[in-house]
Amino acid sequence: MLFKKMGVFTGEDAKKVVEWMSIHPEERELIVMAETVEEDAKRRLWDFARAVQLMADMAGEERKIRVEILEGFVSEKVKGINVDEL
Repeated sequence: MLFKKMGVFTGEDAKKVVEWMSIHPEERELIVMAETVEEDAKRRLWDFARAVQLMADMAGEERKIRVEILEGFVSEKVKGINVDEL
């Protein structure tokens, strides 16, 4: 799923994204597009992906989440979930 944010993507935004992803376990990709992403937010997203894989390994499941972080210009035309609306 693509999450977009105009401006700075913060740790609080990452928390909202992780909560949304935990409600939708069928999602396998977590893509964040923002002008700037704080280091704390990056760490939270990567920690979430590692936690999902660890829990899947312990349960004997095949579940993995790929995290991609894109920094730069964010167009209004890009389709995705606006983090400000979560």
